[in-house]
Amino acid sequence: EVQLQASGEGLVQAGGSLRLSCVASFSGLSLDDYTIGWFRQAPGKEREGVSCITSSDGSTAYADSVKGRFTTSSDYAKNTVYLQMNSLKAEDTATYYCAASISMTSVDYSGTYYCPSDYNYWGQGTQVTVSS
Repeated sequence: EVQLQASGEGLVQAGGSLRLSCVASFSGLSLDDYTIGWFRQAPGKEREGVSCITSSDGSTAYADSVKGRFTTSSDYAKNTVYLQMNSLKAEDTATYYCAASISMTSVDYSGTYYCPSDYNYWGQGTQVTVSS
């Protein structure tokens, strides 16, 4: 069983930064046993995968829309995964969720990492609003 608590909601101007946190609690396993993903959903749009991190090997993957602007990291001691969002744009406005997958990131022949597609545990959303 995994419980996830996302936080860090805020209203920022375009070009600004915000950091989201996802605190995880586990029954039996630990952060190293999971991949934590970040997702977002804007009103009227489908949920979109943003990034993920497999803490056991530090591998990360990002959606093209956030590459170079967002960074995900983990703190094993705090059971926390972060999403640092820089150079925010109005189109980043959405409710952000963190989720846990027992699967790890995968890598192709070019060294590109991909997030797993199956997530078993979800946290509640945290709102990010970027004003233009």
